[in-house]
Amino acid sequence: MATALITHKACYDHVTPQGHPEQVARLDAVLGALEGLDLMRVTAPMVADDDLLRAHPKGHIDTIKATAPSEGWRSLDADTHMSVGTLEAAYRAAGGIVKAVDLVMSGEAGNAFSAMRPPGHHAERETAMGFCFFGSVAVAAKHALDFHGLKRVAILDFDVHHGNGTQDLVEEDARILFCSSHQMPLYPGTGAAHETGVGNVVNVPLPDGCGSATFRAAWEAHIFPRVEAFKPELLLISAGFDAHSDDPLAGMELREDDFAWVTGKICDLADKHCQGRVVSALEGGYDLEALGRSARAHVDVLKERAQ
Repeated sequence: MATALITHKACYDHVTPQGHPEQVARLDAVLGALEGLDLMRVTAPMVADDDLLRAHPKGHIDTIKATAPSEGWRSLDADTHMSVGTLEAAYRAAGGIVKAVDLVMSGEAGNAFSAMRPPGHHAERETAMGFCFFGSVAVAAKHALDFHGLKRVAILDFDVHHGNGTQDLVEEDARILFCSSHQMPLYPGTGAAHETGVGNVVNVPLPDGCGSATFRAAWEAHIFPRVEAFKPELLLISAGFDAHSDDPLAGMELREDDFAWVTGKICDLADKHCQGRVVSALEGGYDLEALGRSARAHVDVLKERAQ
């Protein structure tokens, strides 16, 4: 089976102020790097409000809708801005990963990568922040459980920033295992090892400049064993590539082969427990060339491993 690539041109209409790191050019970098690959190319739909409501209260959804501008920008915080096209892009970013789950669960695709923006893993229940509006990966996990009847779903996050939003959305849901490695101290300041939810959260904070060996050892020691014990029926990835050594927002000092390595290891677990079912969503990555190379390394592994 093929690897599905989910995207939509509406992502280009989410325009951030000049100089903002989460820029339109990020999507060009990713899609350009994937150009020519034999992938199942799928247009991202709008997410249904019923799916959003599995993770966010109605008041949060209403606030995002009400904040959407008719011209220019509106800001929810110093980092998180809405342009005229942001609302549709955010709805399709969440809809894209829900669609990816549906494709993989139905067997139409072996695995999937949702190349969408804005990202989602910083969006908390009632707070848009960190460039994020809706917790897309958490929404997709709850969709998989409620719509497809799964009992256990794992979310693995290797973005350099802690996925505080994902944690907030799933930490009381024992059906979902959330595991994150991230640089600490760094934005958003959460993700200490003692934050464990209801026993379903694994946080592995890593120091600035940790590099490949420390990153890989941490996943081998702390994350992969927890996934093994959990035996998920679907694996979701928050695929942030801002731990790359060239990224301007952090300093974890990883390279493309580290992203390929962790993707391969996740696919090994999926083969063992999930019938190979892996769904990945783009999160961070702000050096454009490094982002493109890293996304290509990630998708190359997915493509090789599609069942």
